[in-house]
Amino acid sequence: MAGVLACPECIRAHQDAAPLALEPRDRALRCGRGHSFDVARQGYVSLLTGASTKMTGDTAAMLDARAAFQSGGHFAPIADAVTRAVTTRRTDGPVLEIGAGTGYYLARALDAAPPAVGIGLDVAKPAVRRCARAHPRAAAVLADAWRGLPIRDGALACVLSVFAPRNPGEIARALAADGCFVVATPTERHLGELIEPLGMVRVDPDKDRRLDAAMAGHFEPVDRTLVEYPMTLAGPDVAHVVGMGPSAHHTAGAVRLPESVEVTASVVVGTYRLAA
Repeated sequence: MAGVLACPECIRAHQDAAPLALEPRDRALRCGRGHSFDVARQGYVSLLTGASTKMTGDTAAMLDARAAFQSGGHFAPIADAVTRAVTTRRTDGPVLEIGAGTGYYLARALDAAPPAVGIGLDVAKPAVRRCARAHPRAAAVLADAWRGLPIRDGALACVLSVFAPRNPGEIARALAADGCFVVATPTERHLGELIEPLGMVRVDPDKDRRLDAAMAGHFEPVDRTLVEYPMTLAGPDVAHVVGMGPSAHHTAGAVRLPESVEVTASVVVGTYRLAA
């Protein structure tokens, strides 16, 4: 996996995606110019360089809530659709998940594609600590995708972005010519039954247009699948689904709900290839 990663110092200083090699004795990744990046005892490597990033990512509490919700299987149909999108196009080569969080979707994709290896990339330390334990064939990298991916040109078979921000230009650079980019985004109906009662953040109705505009010139669509189904959520599940996303910063506080509530999951899983 180290051969897929590129030295961020060389990219910044020389616009040269110099490969990183693992030095097992030192538990570090090193490039030919001598730049070195230690592998943390939690198993991830930080490739953040330069001034501190303005991106903060998810907190440990948000990731705890997400892990609890995912372990209940509530988003399993979404994970299945993402996995099908990956394995329909590619079953080998490196898979990168951007904004990987707990590494849940990356791990599911790797389970379905035994030859493949993965990288979970996130800007939050609590996330990459979890990603380092998400799957035996996955590495974890702390990096800010908006500064540039620390990945060699054309090195990736597939990139995943599930409920996460994207950098299409950088993804296009790092993706192999026959690779695929799988993007999962919520529709306006996603968790709709909870939005008003809990004051949750609404999905931007212009989201699809903005996604298409961002992809233009870099990618062209291959497939688009709507994954929509009802979920019966108990009180703790509701607390977790609120606490695991941006609404954790915006909800007004505890709101009394029934012991269980039926909530709609509604997500579009799109597959893209590099534009001709």
